[in-house]
Order: sequence, then structure tokens, then C-alpha cells
Amino acid sequence: MTTILPNIAKVRDRIQQAAGKSGRNLSEITLLAVSKTRPASAIAEAHAAGLVHFGENYAQEAQAKLDALAHLPLVWHFIGPLQSNKTRLVAERFDWLHSLDRLKLAERLQAQRPAGLPPLNVCIEVNIDDEGSKAGIDPAGLDRLVAALAGMDRLAVRGLMVIPRAGQPPAATLASFRRTADLLAGLRQRYPTLPLDTLSMGMSADLELAIEAGSTIVRVGTDIFGPRV
Repeated sequence: MTTILPNIAKVRDRIQQAAGKSGRNLSEITLLAVSKTRPASAIAEAHAAGLVHFGENYAQEAQAKLDALAHLPLVWHFIGPLQSNKTRLVAERFDWLHSLDRLKLAERLQAQRPAGLPPLNVCIEVNIDDEGSKAGIDPAGLDRLVAALAGMDRLAVRGLMVIPRAGQPPAATLASFRRTADLLAGLRQRYPTLPLDTLSMGMSADLELAIEAGSTIVRVGTDIFGPRV
């Protein structure tokens, strides 16, 4: 017997408490189960416990799970770094991409997204703490990328995703999240016709801070599925 069901209950309780403390409506916050390296059976178990949204980081690993779980009504999010030669799988099989950080990827996804599918929901990954080794676009380049995305009919730019600097104090992490929320607010003013409604922020260790700052999607792996083995 696994601990997935009680783990989900604990995470949901944390989200509910954080939302209440911040005066947020619980319905505004989506729990995204990070299922990278987890077997399809664990995803099926989490779905049976009420989860719908699942996040994958590796295209080759994800493909096998997409095939194995095609009979379930799951919403698939690609949340890891995306190489240019792996865009077709995301364009054809995923519902969301959280890690868009350059125009070349957007152009490939636009060309490869099947016309019969809804637009691919995309979040732009922002390097919010200016870390040299981390993926993500510099905030100064956001407007140019959003303007280009606005002309792509097979992509729907939904918002921003961040991973703050690891190991910093909670106050600094909260500040990183708030800067991201401010960036999105500015984009919404400048691009009122785009569906900019999403902040993909917060993981197992800092989801309360992310919710306080306005996160609409929290990405939780270990606290749902347990430690990786």
C-alpha cells in the first residue's frame, strides 16, 4: 500500500491553508503533480485519488507514459528544459509547456502543433534571480518574446514560470515570486488581448510562499510521490 493518497491530502491541506491565509480563492490554484521518473502506475494511482494535472521533464520518458495512460483524461504539462529536437512530442502530445525561453522553440512548436488540437498553452520561463547556470529568459527580453507569441495562432501564451534561487532565505524567495507576479501584471496591461492568467510558481518546499505571491499552479513531486529511489 502506497502513501500517495494521504500525501495528496496533506498537500491539498497545505494549499488550502495557504490560500486562506492569503485571502485567495482555492479554485484559483491548480495542483500539478510532478511525475518525472515515476512509473505510469503511480500516475494512475494519483489520478484515482483525484489529480488530473501531471508534469514531465524528459521527452523520451514521457512518451511511454503518454501511451500507457492514453485511456485516462489527464492534462499533461512539460515542465523541464526543452531541446529543439524534442519539440514535436510536446507540440503533438502535451497540453502545456512551462519552460519556453526562446523564440526558436516557439517557432518550432507553432509549426508542429497539429491544426486539429487546441493551441498549446505556454508559460515563459523567467530567470528571475539572474543565475548564470539556470535556464530562462532575462526579464528584459520578455516583451519581445511575448509580442512574437501574440502572432502565433497555435500557441496560447498563458503566463510565467520561475524557479527561484535555491538555498536563499524565505523572504528572498517570496521577493522573487512577487517580482514575477509584478512582471505578469505589467504584461497583462501591455497585452490585454492575451490570456495571461497563469503564474507557475512554487514546489514542495515553498508552495506557501508562492501562493502568497499569487501562484496559480504549484508543482509538487516528492511530497506526493515520496522520495525518488
